[in-house]
Amino acid sequence: MIGGLFIYNHKGEILISRIYRDDIARNAVDAFRVNVIHARSQIRSPVTNIARTSFFHLKKANIWITAVTRQNVNAAMVFEMLHKTLALMTSYFGKVSEEAIKSNFVLIYELLDEILDFGYPQKTDSGILKTFITQQGIKTTSAEEQTKITNQVTGQIGWRREGIKYRRNELFLDVLENVNLLMNAQGKVLSAHVSGRVVMRSYLSGMPECKFGMNDKIITDNKDKDTSATADVATKKKNAGIAIDDCTFHQCVKLSKFETERSISFIPPDGEFELMRYRTTKDISFPFRIIPLVREIGKTKMEIKVVLKSNYRPALLGQKIEVKIPTPVTTAGVNLMCNKGRSKYKSSENAVVWRIKRMAGLKEAQLTAEIELLPSTENRKWQRPPISMNFEVPYAPSGLKVRYLKVFEPKLNYSDHETVKWVRYIGRSGLYETRS
Repeated sequence: MIGGLFIYNHKGEILISRIYRDDIARNAVDAFRVNVIHARSQIRSPVTNIARTSFFHLKKANIWITAVTRQNVNAAMVFEMLHKTLALMTSYFGKVSEEAIKSNFVLIYELLDEILDFGYPQKTDSGILKTFITQQGIKTTSAEEQTKITNQVTGQIGWRREGIKYRRNELFLDVLENVNLLMNAQGKVLSAHVSGRVVMRSYLSGMPECKFGMNDKIITDNKDKDTSATADVATKKKNAGIAIDDCTFHQCVKLSKFETERSISFIPPDGEFELMRYRTTKDISFPFRIIPLVREIGKTKMEIKVVLKSNYRPALLGQKIEVKIPTPVTTAGVNLMCNKGRSKYKSSENAVVWRIKRMAGLKEAQLTAEIELLPSTENRKWQRPPISMNFEVPYAPSGLKVRYLKVFEPKLNYSDHETVKWVRYIGRSGLYETRS
């Protein structure tokens, strides 16, 4: 059973004090404040014993809620009751803070009289209590929430301040994509998807409105309907859009315009921000193809050949290419030969690591690894983990293209043509694996 329940603010001032049993004196309030709240060293334990009195306490934000007893009580039951008390207060008046407790102290005393009777927990279910304690709690709003409400009512834009000025108006847009692939040894795609981000850096004066358009399939399909039936097939293929499975936007994007016009219209925050995230699973252009060939020569020798093909345009250069080829645990030595880049056997990782600095499109590279194995008494066959790969290529593997990027600022009267715009595409490997 609980002798009393106190609620303090961060200064140690008592906000709520309810004593249920005669064995708890008023000076218990000061004992907890001096020994716990104002303690010089940090109190780690949620249970503190002072002069044969046990204090069970929780801290939520800047509020301390404490149950006091001189009996040998079930600690788990006491903490469950304290959590239920906080949940009840949240149910009645929202966020538990010093201001909210001061505004609702009458309601809190009424709740404490119902949930504890002579120190024994009774009703703690908010649904039951609300049937006979029908008083509505006074919900307080923080300064941030009040600002947000004011911004919503007045139409003020919270993510961008007014009066921003730059000598040169610039807009940088990066399309960053991660390609995830699982392919079998025969070249069949088992699973694949691209997760992408559109990241912008905005250095624009005033309160400009930007419009960003991409080759979304819905837009391009609508345009194809308007073109003649005898249109060139190659032109249609070139203008084909990507099918985005799902996407999320920054709060600055006007979603109503995207749903009706499929154009992304927004007033950008100043500096760097993430405009959107998206995911696509169809018509992915895989930058590299790995063709593995594993040949076991008896029980103590193995040969692994790996052919790496680049599938992008010859004018493009792939960079930071790394292929990791797993080897058996019983590997004693490895002899490596490659016609491009550098290769090294790492015994700590049980893998051959093949690095190529740069590789042009539609090229081919080959690595051969002759592996000597230690004799083993185990007949268990090597499972052949997949060959993984890391890379970076200067295009979007999903096929996403920026169709237009426009800037309008009617107040400062600088035009779209005066704004310097940069667009960059970077495709990177996510989990890019080929089974051997």
